[in-house]
Amino acid sequence: MQTTNNAIDLQLIKNECESRIDSFFSQFGIATIARNSSIKKARGYSALTILLNIFVLPFIGKNIYRSIVINPKSDVGKDAIYEFMRSSNFGWRRFLLKLAFGVHEFVDGLTSKGRESVLILDDSTIERPRSKKVELLAKVHDHTTGRFLKGFKLLTLAWSDGSTLLPLDFALRSSANKKQRYQEVSKDLDKRSCGARRRQEAVTKSTDLIEPMIERALKAGFKAKYLLMDSWFAMPALISEVCKHIPVICMVKRTSKIHYIFEGQKMDVTLIYSQIRKRRGRAKILANAQVEFKDGLKAKLVFVRNKHKRDWLALLTTNLTLADEDVVRIYGKRWDIEVFFRTAKQHLELEKGCQSRDFDALIAHTTIVMTRYIFLSIEKRRTDDPRTLGLLFHRCCEEAEDCTLVKALCQILDITLENLKKLGEAQNQAERILFEAFRDGMRSLGRDFDYIFNEQRLLAANG
Repeated sequence: MQTTNNAIDLQLIKNECESRIDSFFSQFGIATIARNSSIKKARGYSALTILLNIFVLPFIGKNIYRSIVINPKSDVGKDAIYEFMRSSNFGWRRFLLKLAFGVHEFVDGLTSKGRESVLILDDSTIERPRSKKVELLAKVHDHTTGRFLKGFKLLTLAWSDGSTLLPLDFALRSSANKKQRYQEVSKDLDKRSCGARRRQEAVTKSTDLIEPMIERALKAGFKAKYLLMDSWFAMPALISEVCKHIPVICMVKRTSKIHYIFEGQKMDVTLIYSQIRKRRGRAKILANAQVEFKDGLKAKLVFVRNKHKRDWLALLTTNLTLADEDVVRIYGKRWDIEVFFRTAKQHLELEKGCQSRDFDALIAHTTIVMTRYIFLSIEKRRTDDPRTLGLLFHRCCEEAEDCTLVKALCQILDITLENLKKLGEAQNQAERILFEAFRDGMRSLGRDFDYIFNEQRLLAANG
């Protein structure tokens, strides 16, 4: 990738390219959202300038260390960046929720009223294998691989309409077991500060954080008909709590430790499956059964064929009137959050983009990563783009690279116009012929640089 001496030239992005990133920041009022979330600086560079400098890093193939810390020509100093990231008073949770709501309002206008919007809950591991002194670093279990690793758990709540996913809230969890933590809290903070509350969350069980996260999202105004969860969260007590706010559809864990009341008897899901009548042939939906929790909550189990194995899977819904086919179809939207985790780690530097030991910096970095994902999601939705978010990410990288090409082209046009002044009366006709030929040539290369030729840029280039 072609680079310039100043890899994060904010003026170049804003003035030379009318970039999509700048349009995203202005359309959704990120500067206002940041101020309302107490993300502001008392002196020096503005919070928006620093935020935009950090936001754009993956799109130009850089990280904080290479582009700012060891770059003597960087416009923003490393001390300003570190002070910004380590602040314990910035309301990053409020920032993400307000931004996501603004984008949600935009997306909701593009969505058919008959499509079910859902909330999706899931977690993923953030691995820090070489770290030793990172604040609240812990040994956490990765249920995907079945092994323990050094890092954090990222508990995430997202909204999806089946086409666009927006991360709404997250908790960066350490471990509730002190013996599993490598490091403890290293800052002495006011308990009322955002940083102190985040640290308290980190050592709280995830089941105690889920209901408050859902309440915050619904109170903020997000429209969703169901909450989707995988089997790791499908515990009767948690489902009963969450069901007070929103109906649930989840995968059921096949274990003898969890029982449901079926036909007056306590049974686990495997025993229930053995007691009911199945559909014949190669039906995808094998059977269903109505069950009851010990607190009296009624639910429906839907048994489906596992296409990867000669086995079955069980889904549970608290909406008894929902058709079996609709239960399976709606639960399929949960895959969107898996795409989110993969994209955030592979392209948006979720795991490797921040090497700070400070927990506040990790919270800030994770929020910015989710903001990047919202940007890619809205770009994909706005254009109904068939490309994956990964391909769209690389396209945005190419556009950021084009900014340097725009600067070079403007310099060439400036020199050309200076020479055209020597033609006298034939200057206007020569300019018109030259610019038409130049525009046609650029279009033949498959590039869209029409914005170079607007009136303001011609006047600026002509002096």
